[in-house]
Amino acid sequence: MSIFTPTNQIRLTNVAVVRMKRAGKRFEIACYKNKVVGWRSGVEKDLDEVLQTHSVFVNVSKGQVAKKEDLISAFGTDDQTEICKQILTKGEVQVSDKERHTQLEQMFRDIATIVADKCVNPETKRPYTVILIERAMKDIHYSVKPNKSTKQQALEVIKQLKEKMKIERAHMRLRFILPVNEGKKLKEKLKPLIKVIESEDYNQQLEIVCLIDPGCFREIDELIKKETKGKGSLEVLNLKDVEEGDEKFE
Repeated sequence: MSIFTPTNQIRLTNVAVVRMKRAGKRFEIACYKNKVVGWRSGVEKDLDEVLQTHSVFVNVSKGQVAKKEDLISAFGTDDQTEICKQILTKGEVQVSDKERHTQLEQMFRDIATIVADKCVNPETKRPYTVILIERAMKDIHYSVKPNKSTKQQALEVIKQLKEKMKIERAHMRLRFILPVNEGKKLKEKLKPLIKVIESEDYNQQLEIVCLIDPGCFREIDELIKKETKGKGSLEVLNLKDVEEGDEKFE
């Protein structure tokens, strides 16, 4: 026995829906679960691995396909593959409450992991554990923002935690080798960007070993290149100046 299915209806299962509103109408595409993030991050480049079908819908769950005239009105084309790409890139991923909760929990853990990896107690120079950072994030009632990257949010968390606990980004240890003529003048310009000068050596060249905030690295690198016209050099000795062992709250 065959069942008649209207031609404008397509049934799909195990679907992640991406939705976009355009020209007052709703358009949806059906993707494979967990593939949308891969496409947006550039990891997945094969569109067929992401889309269940190259059709544009008004309602995926009901299987209702968008009309050609509506597509042209909203997107200026009826090329469904191109429209799918636009929706895939800029649309809003529809997830269930359970999926959203799991996703936010994972992001919370990822943010805490980044913070723990980048930061130390400035007095002991020891890193904090991920569990301890998670606890501190809960204490400040940090709310995860699903549309912001975990790296951006980790930097926000560090700022907020600084108000409640002894924490700062672990310093980088650098060595500058500068021409003597430009060295003294350049050192004065570099001073505001340096946390601690550990050693200075004047011979044929000026050699400085110092600690900096990682956020200043690019500015320092560009300043040395510009002021010494490429004659100076910058070497990273340690990405993180940390002591062995984890920090604990007493």
